[in-house]
Amino acid sequence: MSRAVRWAGTLAGVTILWGEAVHWWAARRLVSTGRGGSEAVVVLGYRNRDTGRANVLNRWRVRAGLRSIDFAATASRLVFCGGTRKPGSPTEAALMAEYAVEKCGYRGEMVLDELSRTTWENIQNAIPLIEDADRIKIVSNPLHGLRGRIFLRQQRPDLARRLVRAQDYRFGEWTLFKPLLAVYGLLDLARARKRLAD
Repeated sequence: MSRAVRWAGTLAGVTILWGEAVHWWAARRLVSTGRGGSEAVVVLGYRNRDTGRANVLNRWRVRAGLRSIDFAATASRLVFCGGTRKPGSPTEAALMAEYAVEKCGYRGEMVLDELSRTTWENIQNAIPLIEDADRIKIVSNPLHGLRGRIFLRQQRPDLARRLVRAQDYRFGEWTLFKPLLAVYGLLDLARARKRLAD
């Protein structure tokens, strides 16, 4: 095996591990270890160009939301967030809810925010739907979830104290995409923090 191939393999391995590490870190930021009581699991949508069904990323987020439910909680509520950019078309929230029920068999409590078009609005519109919960989980890819937690901290610091970790990070899941998602997510976080500081 040539030196160039070995270097390329090493670089690829380091890049993949870096992507995993960034996602692992993001999933554990701004959360507590609270247990018990009721919970709200907020699933943030991603723009859905196909109006017939939830796209692959939204379907994954639904599954991550479902595995984030704590069945020992006194009550659990799924909150799907996301509007539409095409008037008259199903919203991201509606498509995710349909997938949760029809494909994943979810039968629990569920509410929708079908008006929001940005992450800031996702959090803003979710607040009335989650403020009675003892614990709050925000589900997305981990860096986007962290941005949601930062926004909740800005909008309602009292609710942000109830944030606990969701199950949206798993080692080896989306591994090849994680470095790219990490770069995009870190840049997005930096832009969000700059806007909040202005």
